[in-house]
Amino acid sequence: MRPDDPDRDAARAAILTDALPWLKEFFGQIVVIKYGGNAMIDDELKRAFAQDLVFLRYVGIRPVVVHGGGPQVSAMLG
Repeated sequence: MRPDDPDRDAARAAILTDALPWLKEFFGQIVVIKYGGNAMIDDELKRAFAQDLVFLRYVGIRPVVVHGGGPQVSAMLG
């Protein structure tokens, strides 16, 4: 893909438009993020996770990362 790909830019704009209500709702809030499993093994997923954390901080959300914790934590989170 070229850096000035209009289709990619339109897709990104649509994603951000959909996310805007959530970004407003959680602005200034602490958000707990469970991180584990394949996301900790796969290099591409690790990179994407780090980029997502940077984005959350950039838009004013305060992420706190916790280790996966297995099925017990997943069940508790619902």
